[in-house]
Amino acid sequence: MKKYLFLLLSTFIILSCNNKEAVNSKYKYEYLYVDLQFNMPYVQRPTFPDRHVNLLDYGGNPDGITLNTSAFADAMQDLSKKGGGTLIVPKGIWFTGPIVFESNINMYLEKGALILFSPDKDLYPLVETIFEGLETRRCQSPISGRNLENIAITGEGSINGSGEAWRPLKKEKVTESHWKSVVSSGGVVRGDNYWFPSEGSLKGFEMSDMNVPRQDLSEEEWLEIKDFLRPVMVSFIECKNLLLEGVLFENSPAWNIHPLMCENVILDGVFIRNPGYSQNGDGLDLESCVNSIIVNSLFDVGDDGICIKSGKDEEGRLRGRPTENVIVENCKVFQGHGGFVVGSEMSGGVKNISVKNCQFLGTDVGLRFKSNRGRGGVVENIFISDIYMFNIATESILFDLFYGGKSASEALADGDTTPIDEHEFPVTDETPVFKNIYVKNLVSRNARRAMLFNGLPEMNIENINLENAFITARYGAEFSESRDINLKNVTIIPDEGPAYLFNNVKNFEAEGLNYLVAKDSKAAKITGANTSELQLSGLPEGEVDLASDVNKDAIEFN
Repeated sequence: MKKYLFLLLSTFIILSCNNKEAVNSKYKYEYLYVDLQFNMPYVQRPTFPDRHVNLLDYGGNPDGITLNTSAFADAMQDLSKKGGGTLIVPKGIWFTGPIVFESNINMYLEKGALILFSPDKDLYPLVETIFEGLETRRCQSPISGRNLENIAITGEGSINGSGEAWRPLKKEKVTESHWKSVVSSGGVVRGDNYWFPSEGSLKGFEMSDMNVPRQDLSEEEWLEIKDFLRPVMVSFIECKNLLLEGVLFENSPAWNIHPLMCENVILDGVFIRNPGYSQNGDGLDLESCVNSIIVNSLFDVGDDGICIKSGKDEEGRLRGRPTENVIVENCKVFQGHGGFVVGSEMSGGVKNISVKNCQFLGTDVGLRFKSNRGRGGVVENIFISDIYMFNIATESILFDLFYGGKSASEALADGDTTPIDEHEFPVTDETPVFKNIYVKNLVSRNARRAMLFNGLPEMNIENINLENAFITARYGAEFSESRDINLKNVTIIPDEGPAYLFNNVKNFEAEGLNYLVAKDSKAAKITGANTSELQLSGLPEGEVDLASDVNKDAIEFN
């Protein structure tokens, strides 16, 4: 009996010590998990052996001219053989070709350090990879790693991908003097408004769909269009425990940061920057990743800012790896096609995402959800709160199930109208699903349109909840082919036209629906023979314009 009591007491003491350690330990990101709406394990920062090497010791020369590709490779391999540690990149300009990571290495950029990648495309061979959600070939990324553990890029330095040597350029996106300067540098112009760095780059564009060649190519043909196959700047594939912290990433040939099929990803305090005119100049594309934290970071890019993906069409569905368990907090997006974006490559699914305390300042769209028929995939359990937007070029919130490859602002400039398709296609595994999305505490000033929900007749956008929102815009909020929409304490103030437009909306509930419209405008307009169960609290019946095909019994005014 005494022995039993001793063992019991010992166990209690051990557990108490462990609990004290747990209480006393300060997990840096614990605050992110307070009131988190889904279960997500703590994402731990990678740890590294207490071993440091300096790039200068491997023959490196930071004069901005000397090519340091071998120095980076030798340092990485030597440090890896020793069991890993920290590779110090001192101040200076480190001109180099591609850097290939090894496990257990933190590449630390000192203040004043700039890694500048060479524009010489011969340094970047074609490799097998995934881009735009599809298996394909691209030029080797300036920074890459595959099947690694415990990797990091940290410090106070900068990384520049020399993207101007790779990217095509649209005339309407730059000044006349900029355009003339680029055209005079060489390359080839398609029509009179689209410049490509080479004939091979143009040929690759003309034989591709969404930047991916869509036919079988011989090795000779691949090499002929090599210039078109722009790499993402930072590519980590099938890696575990990835940290990017403190560093400026800019001027990528294509997407800036692309973690693909990774686990435990942290971006903290990074600045991701691309020119506003950069084609496919995404900031972050988090694809088929599990357990990720994106915090305290700035994005100023030429395409989507923070983008969630999971593969495209059949390949993405067969991969079957959703992006799940993601926390985004305290980030700013200054320009780009979207502030926070899901899609359009989301065929493997997206779930359990938290976005809080973010600002979108001058983006094309604020919250952007995009897909189309053929994708498949389910996007669900998205929780968004405390979002502040200013000068949004198109929609503050956009659900676009007819995405065709253009940005919202490009579609607007081209005169494209909002697609309306009342023909129901059969529901299959190719049908995209967006449901169970919650947005609260949102303020948007000076958008073009408050909101656009544009779902499919056969698969409506479903269970979207918006609470405590105040939006001023040129045009009001438009809901089409949507169901189970819940608005609470929402105010829409358009410069012209109705504050709310409904087309084939089912089961819409509103509490505290507010508006302020011009004298010659009604508060709302309702169309669509399939409209049903609209409860419009706060909208007087006399302020609602009903189309002739709408069943009046389907609408309830409170």
